[in-house]
This record gives sequence, structure tokens and C-alpha cells, in this order.
Amino acid sequence: MDRGYVFRMTQSLPPPARQRITALNPRWWDYNHHYVPAKLRTDPVYAAVLVELAGSALPVLDIGCGIGLLAFYLRESGLTADITGCDYDAPKIACAQRMAAQGSYAGLSFSVGDARTGLPEFSGNVVILDILQFFTRTEQETLLRAAAARVAVGGKLIIRSCLRDDSTRFRITVAGDWLAKLTFWMKDAPVCYPDHDLFESVLTAAGLRVQISPLWGGTPFNNHLIVAAR
Repeated sequence: MDRGYVFRMTQSLPPPARQRITALNPRWWDYNHHYVPAKLRTDPVYAAVLVELAGSALPVLDIGCGIGLLAFYLRESGLTADITGCDYDAPKIACAQRMAAQGSYAGLSFSVGDARTGLPEFSGNVVILDILQFFTRTEQETLLRAAAARVAVGGKLIIRSCLRDDSTRFRITVAGDWLAKLTFWMKDAPVCYPDHDLFESVLTAAGLRVQISPLWGGTPFNNHLIVAAR
């Protein structure tokens, strides 16, 4: 089945689950509690990752996890595997740790770490969402190789990224990333947007089978889902 069709048909997280996650998020962090519920309700990436991880008991490494929304979404959706999140933004990790503790979520851990300087020892499923544009091309290649090395047999590397092309969607995505930087939601400005060939060349060489699908949902952004399976 075409992945785009699956993602269009997948139901979003039920309102009670979204409300539980939102209630854990400090108001000072969430711009009066608008960001988290809107993100959980409208961003198609969480349901897309859930579809890809369905039936897998392997642990999950979320690189660039931010405040941990993917982990909380997966738990509320019934995924029981251990989830480890890492991010170089210490305040976001502190927020994720606080939310996990207050919500009594088992099997979730969050730590500060810069993917540019290495990844934790790990074997399982690996997720990278919306961070590759903040790396140079060389750093992207290094990170993808390191992430691929941590994908277990039967596991997947799941990536959401804007792909560089000449579309209007690409230009809108670039503008959105700069807005995130100017409003201090993101610490860094975009550096280099990856293209299709990056994923095909690096991940295929690492022994993974690569599929790339549009993941626009109802957004104007040029986001794609890259799934590389071992």
C-alpha cells in the first residue's frame, strides 16, 4: 500500500490522550498551551512513525527529540518498547524529563547530547525528525552512517526531512525554519537541506533498504518520510 495513503487515513491521537500530554507541559514553555496540542493534532509525522513501528518490540532511539512529543505520542498510542531521546537543547530535555516523571511514563529516558559529537551505544529502531537541515553535508553523512549502524536486524531508521528542490513547498519550509530561529524556538539557523541522493547513497551503502515518500499532510512544507530498513 502507498505510504501516503496510509498516513492520510491514520487517525490522530484521541483528544483525551492529547489532553494528558498537554497538561504535563509547563505553560511557560508552551506559549499559553497552544503549541503542543496543535502539534499533536495536525502534524502527520507522529502517526507516520507509529505506522512504521507497529508490531516492533525493539527499543527506539529518538535523535533530536526536543521536548519528547514523539515518545509521549507513541506511549499514548500503545507502543510499549523502551524509548531513549537525546537532544543538545538542555532546557528542552529538562522539560521532557519533567513531563515523563509527572506523567509516570515507564521506559522513557531523555538526555542531553549533541549528535555532531556522537550517538549513544544503541541497537534497535532509530528516529531522526526535522534536524538534518541544521547540519553541514559532511555532518549529515556522518550522522546518517552512525544512525544506520544502530539499526538492529529487523529494525528501521525513520527520518522526516525537507528535501532540497525547486518547489514552492521548499521555499516555504526554509522560511518556516528561519522563523523558528528568529522566535528562539530553534537555537540554530538552517545550514544545508539534504536531497534525495544523500539518503539513497549513504543508507544503501550502510546495507539498508530505502524508501522515500512525501509526508505533507495538511501542511505547506516540503517534508518527506525516509524509511530505511535492515
